[in-house]
Amino acid sequence: MAPKVRQVKVHVPATSANLGSGFDTVGLALDYHDELTFTVTDGSAASAVAADTGVAADANGTGIARSGSDGATRGALGSGEGAGSVDFGFGNAHGSADTSAHVIIHGEGERTLPRDETHLVVSTFRRACRTFGLRRFGFTLEAWNAIPQARGMGSSAEAIVAGIAAAAAFAQGSADLNRNAIFDLAATIEGHPDNVAPAVYGGLTVSWDFETAEGVGSVAIDGAEPMQSGFHSVSYEVDSAIAVTIFIPDFELSTESARQAIPKKIAHKDAVFNVSRATLLPAAMNPNTVAWSGNVPTSSSSEALAKRSNQLLFAATEDRLHQAYRAALMPESAALIDKLRAQGFAAAVSGAGPCVLVLHYDDSGESAQRIDAVAAEELTGGHWRVLHLPVSSNGVVVELQ
Repeated sequence: MAPKVRQVKVHVPATSANLGSGFDTVGLALDYHDELTFTVTDGSAASAVAADTGVAADANGTGIARSGSDGATRGALGSGEGAGSVDFGFGNAHGSADTSAHVIIHGEGERTLPRDETHLVVSTFRRACRTFGLRRFGFTLEAWNAIPQARGMGSSAEAIVAGIAAAAAFAQGSADLNRNAIFDLAATIEGHPDNVAPAVYGGLTVSWDFETAEGVGSVAIDGAEPMQSGFHSVSYEVDSAIAVTIFIPDFELSTESARQAIPKKIAHKDAVFNVSRATLLPAAMNPNTVAWSGNVPTSSSSEALAKRSNQLLFAATEDRLHQAYRAALMPESAALIDKLRAQGFAAAVSGAGPCVLVLHYDDSGESAQRIDAVAAEELTGGHWRVLHLPVSSNGVVVELQ
């Protein structure tokens, strides 16, 4: 079928995965976005008003997202040439229409990213269009990139989610995204759901890849339906006082290189250590829901809450699974993390690195100032920049033009 609108604008947040203890599982959306505009260019005018596709879109994407095949995703988005599909006369394989992609890049990656079909946004968009039943058509992609490339802030996840969300909007003719279907395809393409989940849903996410146990039927003996195999994600609320400081170096580190540095076997005690820390993360990110126990300050003041919250964040971001093994690939990042943690700040590698993330409960802004002061003592080379960001409660957003 043909696209149902002429132009789609996509906003995708930066993300940080792992957060120390939650290796390959936890992700966080940051209020720092790339903006991409897709414009049909093959000479045909698409109606700006989409026909009713009969799609029951999940605008909020709440609950557990279920993964399946590309075919299942296609069905979820209601693609195909059946009822509700409108042909606006776009060129086909036998026509003369230009079906190529033209890429314009501003900001991050403007000197290094490809401007043809090999661009990750373009290749993902093409795959998603096929999945959703859209015919090939020419378009211009204009990207305003704020997210640094290959630094651990989710640039690859952003590209994948942007391409899929745009294709879904062209197929549906609607800005109401079926987020579960987008997550399904994005996680399948990326292979690791920890970055794509917050890019799709926003906030704090915990994701996993589930394989149905051998011999388990479609319905258990007690009548409960087992979870389907594939990628899944759940979302958690984040307190508005939780802030993020990101230190960004001027050098890159490939995710592949970072993964190769991790041993294939780890000690059981290290696995237990990370499980105990990772399970703290949802509580540490929303401390007002925590029933305090142990050595708790008697004062109920905001200062006492901030102190206890930052202590929880510090514990929740401890790690023994991946960061120490990757330290040799980014010694400056590792030294900065050590310096910050020695002062009690919840610092960790952002994603695969080399960016450094610091989580802090900061309702007054004082924590950010202290973090900057400590970092300034370590970062004397002058090739780092710093961002102070809130958490983004929203994932990918599209606008129809």
